[in-house]
Amino acid sequence: MKYGFIKVAAGVPAVKVADVEYNVQQIESLIAQAEGKGVELIVFPELCITGYSCQDLFREQLLLDKAEEGLMLLLDFTRKLDIISVVGLPVVVNGLLYNCAAVIQRGSILGIVPKTFLPNYGEFYEKRWFASAQDLSPVDFYLAGSPVSISPEPSVFVTGDGVKFGIEICEDVWAPIPPSNNLALAGADIIMNLSASDDLLGKHQYLRSLLAQQSARTISAYVYASCGFGESTQDVVYGGAAMVFENGRQLVEGDRFSLQPQIKIAQVDVERLRSERRHNTTFINAQRQASARLVVAKAVEPRDFELIREIDPHPFIPKEADMQTTCEEILNIQVAGLAKRLYHINAEKAVIGISGGLDSTLALLVTVKAFDKLGLDRKGIIGITMPGFGTTDRTYNNAMTLMQTLGVTIREISIAKAVTQHFEDIGHDAKVHDITYENSQARERTQILMDIANQVNGLVVGTGDLSELALGWATYNGDHMSMYGVNAGVPKTLIRYLVTYVAGEMATETLLDIVDTPISPELIPADKNGMIKQKTEDLVGPYELHDFFIYYFMRFGFSPKKIYLLAQKAFSNTYDDATIKKWLTTFCRRFFTQQFKRSCLPDGPKVGTVSLSPRGDWRMPSDASYSLWLKECENL
Repeated sequence: MKYGFIKVAAGVPAVKVADVEYNVQQIESLIAQAEGKGVELIVFPELCITGYSCQDLFREQLLLDKAEEGLMLLLDFTRKLDIISVVGLPVVVNGLLYNCAAVIQRGSILGIVPKTFLPNYGEFYEKRWFASAQDLSPVDFYLAGSPVSISPEPSVFVTGDGVKFGIEICEDVWAPIPPSNNLALAGADIIMNLSASDDLLGKHQYLRSLLAQQSARTISAYVYASCGFGESTQDVVYGGAAMVFENGRQLVEGDRFSLQPQIKIAQVDVERLRSERRHNTTFINAQRQASARLVVAKAVEPRDFELIREIDPHPFIPKEADMQTTCEEILNIQVAGLAKRLYHINAEKAVIGISGGLDSTLALLVTVKAFDKLGLDRKGIIGITMPGFGTTDRTYNNAMTLMQTLGVTIREISIAKAVTQHFEDIGHDAKVHDITYENSQARERTQILMDIANQVNGLVVGTGDLSELALGWATYNGDHMSMYGVNAGVPKTLIRYLVTYVAGEMATETLLDIVDTPISPELIPADKNGMIKQKTEDLVGPYELHDFFIYYFMRFGFSPKKIYLLAQKAFSNTYDDATIKKWLTTFCRRFFTQQFKRSCLPDGPKVGTVSLSPRGDWRMPSDASYSLWLKECENL
C-alpha cells in the first residue's frame, strides 16, 4: 500500500466440474496475471477448486482428496509470489464437510474461513452436503500438509503493510446480519466474497444494489467474484459476476456470461475508507462483538506505485446523466432554506446586491424561487446594483437585464461618491489601489444592503460561495456578511452548472453570458478599453483546482502529498506539476489564515457533503498553525 491505495482483483476462472487439475491450472494462470499487474489481493469464486455445481459428488472421497491436493499445488505455485489469493474448496473437519475459503500467500495457508449461512431453498441444497460455521468448534488440524486452525470466530487478515480484510462466502451477504458487519467493526477495510450466484431475470441488478449497500453500510471496499463459464448448466446458469465497490460506489464490473476467464482490477483507497469511518460517529458507536482473530500475512517487497484509478477533476459536479436531478435537488435545498427563514421572521422583502456575476445571479434565482414558493410578490425582492470604480458595462448590463427579466424591484445606487468621501475622511489616497481601496468599496456595498433591509423590514440575502469561504476571498464584514447566505454550501465550479441549468429552463442568453464572464470582484478600474484588469483566478488560482483541493482536504482529510498525487492524475492534460504545487500551497496557506472569517459566518444551508459552517461540519481554531501542511507542500 502506498498513498493509502491497494490494488485488488476479482478473478473468474474457467472451470470444469470436478476436474481439479484443470481448475487449479486456470486459477494459477489468473494469479500469475494478477501478480504481474501488481495486484496485492485477489479473490476467486466459491468452491473454485472443484467447481461449485458438483452436487452429490461432494460426498465422494476422491474429489475431496483431489481438492486438498489442488490446494497443495496452489501453495507450491505461490511459493515465491507476494500476492494474497483467496480460493474456495470443500474441507473436511472432524468428520463434517465445510464450504471454505483458503487464504494463501508465499506457499503458506494464512487461514481457513468456513461459510456461515447455507442456502437451502429454491435451487440451492447446500445443507445436503455442508455444515455451517455455526456448527463448528475451534479446531487445529492439517490441511494440504500444513497445520491450520478453523473457527466460527471471525478472522481479520492483515497484509504486510497493514491493510485489513475479511471474508464472507456468497449467501453470507444475503443474511439479515452478514458476517461482514462484524468483520468491518473489527477493523476489516476490505471484504472479499467468494460466490456462486446463479443468474435469474432481475437478480443481478438486485445483487449489485445489495453489494453497493453493504459496502456503504460497512464503509468498506467489497470485492466479489462469482462462478462463471464451465459450471453445470443442468438447471441454472452462472454468469461469472466480478465487481468491486468502495463505500457504496462501484469501481469496476466484469463482463457477465463471458466464455473467457477474466480478472477485474481496482485500486481501493483504504485511507479514504478509514477517514470516513473516523468521521462517522454511527460507525464508531456501533455495538461490537468480541474482537476478531488477527492473522498477519507475510511482509512483501515494496513495489513501484502507479495510480490507475480515474480521478474526477471536478468532484462537486454531477455526472451528465444526473445533472438535471442533482441541480434541481440543490436548488430545492437552497430555496427551502431561504423560504423557511423568510417565513419565520415574517419578511416579505429581500435585499440582494446584484453585480452581474455568478454568485449574486444564483442568489437572485434562488430568492425568486423562494418568493414564488411562498406566494410572495417578486417586487418584494429588491435587487440593488451598486456600480463602483471597477464596474464594467458587461456586468452592469447583465445585472440590469437579469433583474428586468425576473420582474424584481430594481435600484441603482452608485458607491463612488460615498467611497470617495470615505477616502477623504480616513486620509487614503484614491490613486493607491491597495486592500483599503478594495475593502472600502465592499464594506460600503454591504452597509447599503443592510440599511435598505432595515428600511423595508427585509432580509439581506448573502451571495458568497463555499470556495470563497475556503480561501477567505471575501471582505471581512463586507460581502462576508449577510442575514442568510444561500450559497454558503455551493462551490464555485458547481455554481456555473446551476446557473447554466436555470438558463436552460428560462431560455435566456443573459444567464449564459454571466456564466462566460471572467470572475472578478471589479474593485479596480478597468483598462481604457473597458476590459477587466482584476481577474480572481489570476490572483488566487483556478477555482477548479481549489475546489478539488477543498473536496479532498475537507471530505477525507488527505495530506497535501496525496492531494497533489490525485491532482496530477486528474489534471494531467490541464496543468503542469509546478502549477498544481503553486496553487496547492496557496490553498493551504489561505485556508488556515482565513479561518477567522469562517468562525462568524451567517446562517446558510448545507448542500453537499462539504460544509464550512462553524456550527456544523468545520470547527477549527482561527489561530491554528499550518506549518505542517506548508512544509509538506514545499517537499512535493
